[in-house]
Amino acid sequence: QRRVREAVVSTQSTGNRVVMWVNQNFLLDEEIAADTELDLRLLALRTGCPIFIKMVPGTLTIHCEDIDLVGDVVQALSASLNIENLTSNAHFPDFIDKLKEVLVKVDEFHNVRQKLTAEMADHSNLIRSLVVRAEDARLMNDMNSMKQSYLKLYDLNRDLVNGYNIRCNNHTELLACLKIVNQGIQKAGRLRVGKPKTNVITGCRNAIKQGDIEKLFKIIECGGV
Repeated sequence: QRRVREAVVSTQSTGNRVVMWVNQNFLLDEEIAADTELDLRLLALRTGCPIFIKMVPGTLTIHCEDIDLVGDVVQALSASLNIENLTSNAHFPDFIDKLKEVLVKVDEFHNVRQKLTAEMADHSNLIRSLVVRAEDARLMNDMNSMKQSYLKLYDLNRDLVNGYNIRCNNHTELLACLKIVNQGIQKAGRLRVGKPKTNVITGCRNAIKQGDIEKLFKIIECGGV
């Protein structure tokens, strides 16, 4: 079953003003007559993505699979009509699913980072111990024990270098995932205008800090904090 992808935008703007905006900003076969209701089917030239705009008094509904495109429409409409604050309910299941996958990866990268940090600390303590042993063996002229200590130091040093490289790669991938999450939050914010937009961005970031993923998705969809 095909899942609906839409942004339902509540606005008190009159139908005439929205129709005027549509006539001025879209390539239409002919201008639409002013009315309080609107049912428009369009195609984005850049992406080929269909977009449907429906309006009844007080509510504008935008159906589209592309959350970026819907955000562009919301922002352009609000700027044209001088709307300072605008709320919306958004339903983009594919976007939410992808965001879930990225957040799972973020948790995995955090766990790997913590494990590598603990291993590095253990290796550092062991290295200090081996350095002391090797020096004691040298002072006691025990060349065999000194050699064994330095061989272990060599192996530990190699493990530390490998662990460091893994940690660097893990950190790079973690930053890439966090960037995607931040972009997703910004996209959700662009479905609103003014204070509601700020509330969504702030609420999403707080939800991530708290580790409350369900709250994050609820804010993205409903706009509440």
